Amino acid sequence: MKVLGVTLDRRLTLDNHMSAVARLCNYHARAIRHVRHLLTVDLAQTLACSPILSRIDYCNAVLHGAPSGTIQKLQRVQNNTARAVLQAPRRSHANSLLQELHWLPVEQRITYKLAILTYKTRQTSVPEYLSRYITTRSSTRPLRSSSAPLLHVPFRQTFFGKRSFSTAAPSVWNSLPVSVQNCDKLTLFKSRLKAHLFSSVYAS
Repeated sequence: MKVLGVTLDRRLTLDNHMSAVARLCNYHARAIRHVRHLLTVDLAQTLACSPILSRIDYCNAVLHGAPSGTIQKLQRVQNNTARAVLQAPRRSHANSLLQELHWLPVEQRITYKLAILTYKTRQTSVPEYLSRYITTRSSTRPLRSSSAPLLHVPFRQTFFGKRSFSTAAPSVWNSLPVSVQNCDKLTLFKSRLKAHLFSSVYAS
């Protein structure tokens, strides 16, 4: 079944969808590699962001909690793209290349998208069909973390339940530092969120 361009299967592995996205993105990555010697780094990075990274990021919040093999399909695409942009050997280690390009890996990009969606929903209560699943966690006694706007995480036993927005969104939100949670502007939130995720991956 296809919904908004995303192919859903019965187990929500999204494996078929990710395979299709990977094939298309790898095609564009090979095209960039063929003409890379004619481009500056900035232009090559712009070309990569438009047809490749935008497809990796499209509706990627639904990938939260997906099997690691599914995520790895997109990660290999991003790694190959980074090698093409920086004209690195095909088997070179990708982490340093992603760091040089200041690209978050796929798993962190999923967290980034879900965190922003949660922030917008908390701030505006829109869309309503998501807002109803966001509730502030209450405590009967004062805690050291009381200054943090934590959200209630409902208990879920099933694999599908743990991937639902009502569980995934507050889980991701509660994992963020207070300095990120307490941002009063979306632009500041995005900046601090990316800095936090970037340092969590590439901190030496």
